[in-house]
Amino acid sequence: MRQVTVPYTPRPLQREIGIVCRAKRFVVLVCHRRFGKTVLGVNLNQQAALMTKLERPRAAYIGPTYRQSKAVAWDYMQHYARTIPAVEVNQSELRIDYPNKGQSRIFGADNPDSLRGIYLDRAVLDEYGLHPSQTYTEVIGPALVDRGGSAVFLGTPNGKNQFWEVAQHAKKMMRDGDPDWHFAEYPISATGLLNESYLAAARAMMSDAEYAQEFECSFEAAVKGAIFAKELAKAREGKRIGAVPIDPVMPIDTDWDLGVGDSTAIWFSQSTRSGEVRLVDYYENDGEGLPHYINMLKNKGYNYGKHWAPHDIEVREFSSGRSRLETARSLGLKFEITPRLHAATGNEIEEGIHAARMLLGRCWFDADRCEKGLEALQHYRRDYNQRLGEFKTAPVHDWSSHGSDAFRGLSVRHQIPKERKARQRAHVSREWAWT
Repeated sequence: MRQVTVPYTPRPLQREIGIVCRAKRFVVLVCHRRFGKTVLGVNLNQQAALMTKLERPRAAYIGPTYRQSKAVAWDYMQHYARTIPAVEVNQSELRIDYPNKGQSRIFGADNPDSLRGIYLDRAVLDEYGLHPSQTYTEVIGPALVDRGGSAVFLGTPNGKNQFWEVAQHAKKMMRDGDPDWHFAEYPISATGLLNESYLAAARAMMSDAEYAQEFECSFEAAVKGAIFAKELAKAREGKRIGAVPIDPVMPIDTDWDLGVGDSTAIWFSQSTRSGEVRLVDYYENDGEGLPHYINMLKNKGYNYGKHWAPHDIEVREFSSGRSRLETARSLGLKFEITPRLHAATGNEIEEGIHAARMLLGRCWFDADRCEKGLEALQHYRRDYNQRLGEFKTAPVHDWSSHGSDAFRGLSVRHQIPKERKARQRAHVSREWAWT
């Protein structure tokens, strides 16, 4: 037997994490920038490849993309394996072969097919919030099942995506006493790993929200490219998000975004003569037909006014020859059609976003009943084009789109008539100038 020393001296926190990862199957770590999570992940995999007792151990480092994984992790993998006798480095496959027949390899979540059909004893999923949401559940998770493999989810917050969801799940499992799960959070204010001059420079270059997200591990910080961030911040500052009582006399209107394969989202609101709009409830579900939502409306027992739906409710379905508008009426639910404004500007979505921004200044939200709807508005965003260095025009279509689209519809029908006419007159004037 020969003792081999690898060139890795873990920090105290990393040493603690290494002990946890030997005892737990699923570990979720929310870390601030420059925590050292990539080095940690590489060495956790090397440890698994060398020390797993099963035959031919397999470990995988999986970043958001193959190219990114190679850029941040491959040099580290070679460096920390170099002192091990008889180790082989496969440059073409980004793979380290150890003398015990164990392997540690790099993959990218952008190519899940490269992971199909393999088995894993450990998977380190770095920047998990940037992975395609289905990659773990459909590909990586099943690869761990046969041999009771473990997974380490690493990352820095970037809104409430699948990383946030797995963090919430891990915390719940720990509360319930599940021995397989572990969650830990490492904000810079707790670790003290970076010197103050570095942090001061970061604060000078970043917004408060960006600093809170990147260094204080805040999932609540405004998402980069968030469309309604300023309006929602003003609503919180004005204490317009809190407890909003329901007036039993005033009718409650509903505004819908009707999904077929996607979710259906519904806002419940009461509108006063002064122009104030009270968002008193929110509901969202998927995979359900209209009867489910009609029963939900009945069970809530509200005093309803009008039910508003987007124009595509009038489209006839190929299978039945009936529109969902006709189906709803046959079930006793009469919809009004939300007006369309794209004729004025040429861009229906942007017109709706403008209307939503204008309306948000007059809105009051019940924080508890509208929690999921507020999260959707908070995370409705435009994607960033790295090549051009600017945000894309079209909003990202993800889980936040459904509640935000329903709110856009509500805002369009609430748009102040004189403002609508003024925008239409301005558009006509611009057209005349070009003719």
